[in-house]
Amino acid sequence: MTRIVIVEDEIDIASVVQDYLRHTGYETEHFTDGQSALESIVAAPPDLTLLDIMLPRLDGIEVLRRAREHTAHPIIMLTARIEEVDRLLGLELGADDYVCKPFSPRELVARVRAVLRRTAPGNVPGQAPQGDAPGLVLDDVHWRASLEGTPLNLTRREFGLLQVLSRHPGRIFSRARLLELAYDDTVDVTERAIDSHVKNLRRKLGAVSPSHDWIRSVYGVGFAWEAPPHA
Repeated sequence: MTRIVIVEDEIDIASVVQDYLRHTGYETEHFTDGQSALESIVAAPPDLTLLDIMLPRLDGIEVLRRAREHTAHPIIMLTARIEEVDRLLGLELGADDYVCKPFSPRELVARVRAVLRRTAPGNVPGQAPQGDAPGLVLDDVHWRASLEGTPLNLTRREFGLLQVLSRHPGRIFSRARLLELAYDDTVDVTERAIDSHVKNLRRKLGAVSPSHDWIRSVYGVGFAWEAPPHA
């Protein structure tokens, strides 16, 4: 059974979330402070964590930062702090999604399902379709990619960039973060070179699927993968 950890110090909210998740068929575990949650997550990573930002003992951003040193399991941030800096910081540190309070429990369950689906192990190694990019197939053994059955003829750097972006739909990546994640060496690559690679990716993706802009620019921040509306 899929195990979900809920880290939320507001008991009423946590209780409602637990009820909805259990009714959907998930196993849940609840923590009211960041330190206890972090210790549990590191010792036995769950299938997914719902993590509030405002927590006693250790706040959610620090829990996320430390957890990512030990586990790559999906984490969805829950918070009433909607300032853009918090949103970007959470995603930059490796959060898989971000839900603002107040939220609909049904919507939250839907987001949980979506994140679990796109981070399922079968979507990662070897040649696999990307869950939130219909028709996109990446072969990370031979560094090949195709969209709707059409080869994209990417360079290795373009492939690395596409791989990172497409596997985290909606997550905003700074240029520096993309350099770190997409390339195994950055000796001859600058942050501004990312712009050139993104331009080439857009052109190649657009040649196959001109009706959708797959990569969104976030002014002054970086880039995010945009799943089509029907995904």
